[in-house]
Amino acid sequence: MVLAGFTRPDSGRLTFGDADITLAAPHKRGVGMVFQNYALFPHMSVNGNLAYPLKLRSVSRSDVESRVSRALDMVHLQGFGDRQVDQLSGGQRQRVALARAIIFEPRILLMDEPLSALDKKLREEMQIEVRHLHQRLGMTTVYVTHDQREALTMSDRVAVIDHGRFRQIGRPREIYERPQTRFIAAFIGESHFLPVTLRGDAALLGGQPLMLASKPAAMAAPLLVLRPEKLRVLAPGEAGAGLNLLRGRVTELVYQGESTLVYVDLDSGQRVAARQAASASAPPLPEIGGAIALGLAPADTILVPDAPA
Repeated sequence: MVLAGFTRPDSGRLTFGDADITLAAPHKRGVGMVFQNYALFPHMSVNGNLAYPLKLRSVSRSDVESRVSRALDMVHLQGFGDRQVDQLSGGQRQRVALARAIIFEPRILLMDEPLSALDKKLREEMQIEVRHLHQRLGMTTVYVTHDQREALTMSDRVAVIDHGRFRQIGRPREIYERPQTRFIAAFIGESHFLPVTLRGDAALLGGQPLMLASKPAAMAAPLLVLRPEKLRVLAPGEAGAGLNLLRGRVTELVYQGESTLVYVDLDSGQRVAARQAASASAPPLPEIGGAIALGLAPADTILVPDAPA
């Protein structure tokens, strides 16, 4: 809302490049916006919706027609210009909203959870389409989402905000693989946490030393982050050489098609989950109540503080 100009910041300055636009009116910022509910004009055709922002800017009629046609091509809606909004599917409406936001060639594109109303399959298809469109246009895009997978799929950089503060900013892989706090590890992806004790350069889990990829940083209340896909289910009798070992008993098996989620109560009393991909080479899973051993590679043994710095 601050970027769009609908809310004035309490303090600080807002700049687009070298231009200070803190006090600039919304219509003078050169910002395109895609709303969560599309905000299309129901009494206008697709062409009318796309032409509207151009007419406000006094673009000539011939230029309006060519730019509307070009925008429809960009979002793969050729031939849909004469249709009314209520004749479109959810995905088509989303494309029209996106085309309307980019048709006047804004400097910055703002997208406020634009895919949240779509079903899972269509949402995933649109994520890739929006990303490809962004790559073709080269337009700075700020995309708000509460869908963590969507953030990882679409972003060049991710900013995680907690209680109004930026807790971590980085590339998607960095945010996921190297979270800096418990909040980030829990919010981005699925995680379980086990308390760890630091003694000098050693990290102890239940009194046993953990193998780490690097020397642990000093932190208060350290926790071991356990991602289900990082935990390897060991075959019966497998030693798990070079891995940090966790032992316990299976409490639940959740079949999810491409994988099975295995819930385990560890001997220490905590519950964790491991994800085993559906593969002919995967070891057989124990029955519920059966003993199980899990391995965690040192490179995947990540420690985070329980609270942000």
